[in-house]
Amino acid sequence: MPGPFPVTFTEAEWRARLSPEQFRVMRAHGTEAPGSCALLREKRPGRFLCAGCGQPLFESGTKFESGTGWPSFDTPLEGALGTTVDRGFGMVRTEVHCARCGSHLGHVFPDGPPPTGQRYCINGVALDFAPA
Repeated sequence: MPGPFPVTFTEAEWRARLSPEQFRVMRAHGTEAPGSCALLREKRPGRFLCAGCGQPLFESGTKFESGTGWPSFDTPLEGALGTTVDRGFGMVRTEVHCARCGSHLGHVFPDGPPPTGQRYCINGVALDFAPA
């Protein structure tokens, strides 16, 4: 994981801040089961935040139904995300992480809707939601 990041915690501090599932996804680059997060169905106006540090990541108006089982967005907030090349599982993908704390969020794919054509496929456990 690249770094350093403005917000850092020790492994013990991360484990205290996050649930075991959040830690597995956000700090150990895991993936939640598709369809398992309530935020998949969240439709209210507001912002989606990093569950690790509270950084605003996406406006609710950029969320769309991708049919994948994970919350999907076409545009992040400016400066909210960083990317790295993920060569795991025998493929090359673009991983996205929180630019503030480095937590793994998911991946971005070039098969989203116009106007960006991007699909930010994000693990719901890596997100908090702040209604408008």
